[in-house]
Amino acid sequence: MRRFIPISLFLSILFVCQTKGQEFIAENRGANSQQRTIYLLPNVYPAVVINGDTVVCMSLHDFIKYSPLRFNSTREQAQYARLIRDVKVTLPYAKQIARIITETYEYMETLPDDKARQKHLNQMEKYLMDAYTPKMKKLTRSQGQLLMKLVDRETNSSSYHIIDAYMGSAKAFLYNAFANMFGNSLKKRYDPYNEDRMTERVCVLVEQGLF
Repeated sequence: MRRFIPISLFLSILFVCQTKGQEFIAENRGANSQQRTIYLLPNVYPAVVINGDTVVCMSLHDFIKYSPLRFNSTREQAQYARLIRDVKVTLPYAKQIARIITETYEYMETLPDDKARQKHLNQMEKYLMDAYTPKMKKLTRSQGQLLMKLVDRETNSSSYHIIDAYMGSAKAFLYNAFANMFGNSLKKRYDPYNEDRMTERVCVLVEQGLF
């Protein structure tokens, strides 16, 4: 029973390569040219060779640097370690949910009528049941609660709003009432500046590959 919430969330939203030596493809710009464009593989970065020097052209993502943490006790340090573990488990699921929501919405916009859209929703529900129920059963209660927060982070929508939008108000109310029995709320929002400040820190560091 404690794992009902993460399972119902997935059902209701409808939702390295190994590093190798970089090869390159060259595009010559004239027999006497001192500059040519190459494409570094497997990442396919464009680059320019200028007088024998390879200048790679790429877009760099923002990098956030946090100050080191100071723990007042070993208990606080253990809680932070558990948070890192739980974020690494649940953040990929939250990103999958965000992708599925976007793809489902875009596809449903191409369908001709409500009957076709409902049929697609039913097919998605069956797919999610088969694909994700075994995975969701492995989540702990705290990871299920964190997953709902991270879905809000990735979609800017609470779990309640997502259920309401895709499955209707009646199911959203029912699921939220059931969640309340276990001390949870599907309406609770993600607050990266206050309550969820530490979670946001861990999420950013995980996304940057530092954990």
